[in-house]
Amino acid sequence: MKNEFRRRFKAVAAAVALLLLIGMGGPSPVFAQGMDHHQASEPSTQLTLRGLDGKTVTLTPEEVAALPHKTVSVFNSHTKANESYSGVALADLLARIGVPRGEEVKGRLFMTAVIAEGTDKYSVLYALAEVDPSIHTGDVIVADSVDGQKLGKDGAFKMVSSEERRPARWVRNLNEISVIEVKP
Repeated sequence: MKNEFRRRFKAVAAAVALLLLIGMGGPSPVFAQGMDHHQASEPSTQLTLRGLDGKTVTLTPEEVAALPHKTVSVFNSHTKANESYSGVALADLLARIGVPRGEEVKGRLFMTAVIAEGTDKYSVLYALAEVDPSIHTGDVIVADSVDGQKLGKDGAFKMVSSEERRPARWVRNLNEISVIEVKP
């Protein structure tokens, strides 16, 4: 049973890596150019959401500000400080492009990935189950403020996860979120 799990996990990891390489036309600029997530980058000014069926929605900061917000308190190990981020639950944004949530997340949808990318091409991957509050206890939000202030140098949007021990999968200057199906 353990060997079967390991085999499937390795197959899924390889498939995700291959899909990412194919989808970007080659190795990710983050790795190919050694781009550091902490380098200065162009501030994000809008957020594009891309669904499984090709549906695309682009949101402005004003449109995101008008949506229901959630606040999460986290310790940021980079700044060595407690921070309070306010933003829209990622699952709510994904619903705008037809991504199922709640009890609808079952079966093949557990092989669905969410890729968040910043203007510096730094990108991270979440499983759909990690961002659905009916399955996962942590919060993943698209923040537009920290400690009551606009994000400033982090652009209009920042992906923040309350369950991360370090902010390695947080994405500052967030400008695109894509949903893909992973096939083993």
